[in-house]
Amino acid sequence: MREWTIREEGYEEEKAAALGNRYLTGNGYLGIRGTLEEYEADRLPAINLAGIYDRSTGWREPVNLPNGCFSYLRVDGEMYRLPEVRPISHGISLDYRHGIFHRHTTWHTARGNVTLRTERFAGMDQVHVIGMRFQISADFHADIELVTGIDTKVWDLNGPHLEKISMQGQQDDMVVTAQTHEEGISIAVAEGVLASYPAEMKQIVKDHKILHRIFFITMPGETYTTDKWITVFTGKDVVNPREEALHLLQQSRTEGYDTLLERHNRRWEELWKHAEVKIRGDVKAMEAVNYSIYHLQSIAPRHTDSLSIPARGLSGQTYKGAVFWDTEMFMVPYFAMTNPAIARKLLEYRYKTLGKARILMKYRIDTLAGALRKAANYGYEGAFYAWESQEGGYDACTDYNVTDVFTGRPMRTYFKDKQVHISAAVVYGILRYVEWTGDDSLLDTEGVRTIVECAKFYYSLLLRRLTREDYEIHDVIGPDEYHERINNNGYTNRMAKYVLENAVKVIETAMQRGTLPEEYDGQELKAKFADAAEKLFLQRPHTGEKHENIIEQFDGYFQMEDVSLEDVRGRLLNEKEYWGGANGVASHTQIIKQADVVTMLNLFSREYDTSVLRANWEYYEPRTEHGSSLSAGMYAMLACKIGEPQRAYPFFMKSAMADLKEGGKEWAGLVYIGGTHPAAAGAAYMTVVEGFAGICTENGRLVCHPHLPQSMEELEFSVIYQNREYRVHIDQKEGTITEL
Repeated sequence: MREWTIREEGYEEEKAAALGNRYLTGNGYLGIRGTLEEYEADRLPAINLAGIYDRSTGWREPVNLPNGCFSYLRVDGEMYRLPEVRPISHGISLDYRHGIFHRHTTWHTARGNVTLRTERFAGMDQVHVIGMRFQISADFHADIELVTGIDTKVWDLNGPHLEKISMQGQQDDMVVTAQTHEEGISIAVAEGVLASYPAEMKQIVKDHKILHRIFFITMPGETYTTDKWITVFTGKDVVNPREEALHLLQQSRTEGYDTLLERHNRRWEELWKHAEVKIRGDVKAMEAVNYSIYHLQSIAPRHTDSLSIPARGLSGQTYKGAVFWDTEMFMVPYFAMTNPAIARKLLEYRYKTLGKARILMKYRIDTLAGALRKAANYGYEGAFYAWESQEGGYDACTDYNVTDVFTGRPMRTYFKDKQVHISAAVVYGILRYVEWTGDDSLLDTEGVRTIVECAKFYYSLLLRRLTREDYEIHDVIGPDEYHERINNNGYTNRMAKYVLENAVKVIETAMQRGTLPEEYDGQELKAKFADAAEKLFLQRPHTGEKHENIIEQFDGYFQMEDVSLEDVRGRLLNEKEYWGGANGVASHTQIIKQADVVTMLNLFSREYDTSVLRANWEYYEPRTEHGSSLSAGMYAMLACKIGEPQRAYPFFMKSAMADLKEGGKEWAGLVYIGGTHPAAAGAAYMTVVEGFAGICTENGRLVCHPHLPQSMEELEFSVIYQNREYRVHIDQKEGTITEL
């Protein structure tokens, strides 16, 4: 029987960063790291806000809010908080069915024991509210002071990001207002408390905090409950964030904590109706995949139409809070199957970042370049999407994205300018959504324009040698980032062909419907794109004994040093050393960071014989470091397609456990890259649905070709296909799909 709860008993201070990710709660508007209430900036607490970015020092990153969850205890005048005073018992837990964080801590004092229990959640029904509850008990007549309020000194990787900070009391409530440096976006965080017992209450401003001090004396064995509400608004939400935050605070107090929690839980239950996965025989796998789904649900932007999902979700400022190809390739499929409205929002975000965005004058950032602008800057046509996309399509990726651990100097990297497969990911996400949902309205004018501009981009990349007739794409980085500036990457070329082929189809349909934008000559574009798609060079399976059926990852890959992963790892002089770049330990070898050819084969598996799929899986897996959380899911799905669910299983679990298991990669050189892994969560779900259940479409019908691992006796879940909901049931013998 599943428990829907993860727990951590005991206290280890060094786990603060990892537990902050693992016990995250969120609602798409904000994410609350799973850290303790008494933690200050040095122990990495954060309430990470979606969609608002700022530059202070270093690069632009999302803004962390003033910490309205800050709290601690005094007992008989002495402070009791972690890690300063060690407890006699302590634990935290997360109800990932409903997104509720719990904590319990017992301290021994000079006169007896005191226990603090807390719970908190990011309102899923009302995303501008955070709810908290404190329960305090003692086995003696304790003089208690509960200190709780708003801490304005927040943890930032490259901050601070807030200025003009004001802290004010408002009768029994308090409010902090501030604004961001670059754009002057107003932010308001209000806080109110309500004690269910007689207490004296004071407000103070001290050490960059505004605090409530609540005094009372306990009766032995009795529990004293204090409820707290935190409300958040920004200038992107409303005209007057301060007044809205205070108004919602009063409304929440009137409705009461229990009512807010009940509505929150009810909303979560509605989400699980379409998302829950049931696995009989393997509880660990069932809990891991549903925990992965929990994280995807927690970061979906339901409150607005202008946001997508960053690569680290809402777990902090890592990767600059930017949107990568992860979203279209690993998250859109999940939402298309369970909540198509969210999938559509994620794709519409790309429409809105196609063109030139607004100008920020304060820091003399000339343009926040959209996809069209970025392509033009490099001398290309069409749409070259941002590798690390922030608002307006601004590419937050720098030319020096990694720091050398030996010199401390930034290293030149080429992620921003050479990972051209990003635009293909956008097209893939759009077309996958349309195919799965049947909602071809996404291909109205802006959808057509997006796909055509991406096709124009790939067309402008094409090269032709004087001695050959086919077209090539040179000087790129594929999904394997350890090998830079390579030619004819198998994945990149195949995805470019995919875009060109589908652009022809989209143009034909748009011409028939009259939705082709006026600036396009449909016949000319069709002819150009069709010719390019036909003549584009693709890496083919090799013949010959040494590399029989193997697809070379890029030109010259087979000539690189063929050495084991263990040997390459043994060459490291520093555990944080970057493996790629000009001088990385892997850059001159066949060792790769993540699935590259295998990703291509998984996406286009129907184009290859099973013997080719198997040969490449066998060849590339021992040569893959799996240095990215995106990698394992692709290996898992392809293993299922070659009839090897047992070999798929550990890769599936690696994806599903990405945020549950300790030891994940948290550094790239000297840059902290820790946080949650929503792309891995999406890959885990896709492995269940497309891999183990074998769900796919054939002639417009939903079918299944099951490949269950031995540990799974039965598998059951729902999917929404073509606006109809289906229940899928798989066992070791067969699968059934029933329309509900």
